[in-house]
Amino acid sequence: MATQWFRPRLSTAERAAVLADRDRHPDPVVRTKLNVLWTVHLGYSREAAAQIAHVGVATAERYILAYRDGGLPSLTHRDPGPRPTSELADHAGRITQSLTDHPVRTTAEAIERIHERTGIRRGRTQTRKFLAGLGFPWQRTRAVPVPPQSH
Repeated sequence: MATQWFRPRLSTAERAAVLADRDRHPDPVVRTKLNVLWTVHLGYSREAAAQIAHVGVATAERYILAYRDGGLPSLTHRDPGPRPTSELADHAGRITQSLTDHPVRTTAEAIERIHERTGIRRGRTQTRKFLAGLGFPWQRTRAVPVPPQSH
């Protein structure tokens, strides 16, 4: 016997809420969830809804089942959880002051200076990202071509 899939039927109030938020909600993941819900509500299969929303079929099914179990709030409320912070964040003031007073020319110099000041060593990419977050732009340097001197 085949499993009967849940097909959502939205109330008038839910339709209005989905139509209002599926294109204008500030969170793009919530917009995707609402687009999947709306597409399945219109009668499309989950596979078609997944293809339209550019998500996997299992993801589309998860969204529909979340609606079945918790209603519209289960799709519109999203808690991304705590974000990790860098160990260097505690030393941002000292690092900024040091690099402003005595600028470095290379990322390797910045890595060494940060290691001297904090005891924490990071790779080139992590150091560049951290410094960019502090407002120090990464500037690639190249040799400037100089025309040959004529005698």
